[in-house]
Amino acid sequence: MFQYVLKRLLSTIPVLIGISLFLFIMLRMLPGDPAQVLAGQMASPEDIKAIRHQLGLDRPIIVQYGLFLNRLVRFDLGRSARTQHPVVKEVWARLPNTVLLAVAAIALACLFGIPAGIIAAVRPYTWLDHLFTSMALFGISMPVFWLGLMLVVIFSLILQWLPAGGTGSWKHLILPSFTLADFVVAFITRMTRASMMEALSQDYTTTARSKGLKEEVVIIKHALKNALIPIITVVGLQFGLLLGGAVLTETVFAWPGMGRLIVDSILARDYPVIQGTILIFGLLYILVNLIVDVLYAYIDPRIRYD
Repeated sequence: MFQYVLKRLLSTIPVLIGISLFLFIMLRMLPGDPAQVLAGQMASPEDIKAIRHQLGLDRPIIVQYGLFLNRLVRFDLGRSARTQHPVVKEVWARLPNTVLLAVAAIALACLFGIPAGIIAAVRPYTWLDHLFTSMALFGISMPVFWLGLMLVVIFSLILQWLPAGGTGSWKHLILPSFTLADFVVAFITRMTRASMMEALSQDYTTTARSKGLKEEVVIIKHALKNALIPIITVVGLQFGLLLGGAVLTETVFAWPGMGRLIVDSILARDYPVIQGTILIFGLLYILVNLIVDVLYAYIDPRIRYD
């Protein structure tokens, strides 16, 4: 297992280099001049030229990428073109908020999605199954920004129970986490239902029932345990997407996370911050997938990584 984890960690190096190269080229292809944005509309051509030289944008793109890789090897993501603060400092100030929001959302999604999928699988084609399936379809179809705005209108403006945005207490976490969890609940419910229905049709569940075991024991100990692999896969993938895909939610609720940092940096053409945050997102996604693969071996003893 240690050798497998070490190999996976080493394999992230070329992946991150590929991400950085693709991102570096795509950013330079976007319309707009970062020097012009930083200098302002009334800046003279000399001022814009001086800013381009200060940012190193007047050098060939190959030289710029080489300097970026040189800093990256030393774990230096550069400095923000807007604030002149180190990118690592900018990211570290927002990363805990993003992780907190993603963890809260995935916890809520599992809390509601897994039981709903189990009930739907145990009572297939009944009104409960149709209810949870319809709710899952509704959750997948619901736009995140629209749901967030509706929750703000209902619980913040009309009822005045919860704050509309920002951070400060656990109440600020409720609306954005529920907004993010709604989309994930649908995936977890559908996957749990499908995996449980397959597990309940296997011979080992029939054997367990023939031994006189209680239905709850058959469902939880035998069926659910064998259905966990695809469920954990979906949970892990969705958690990785939540870490990097909460841009709309963080914008709607003014949540100071990395999603808002990316949006603000794109508007300001702040290349170092954009590159640093997306690389961090890529690294987190790789680590989440590695943790999911390791969990496979603990859930199913038949899985071994040689």
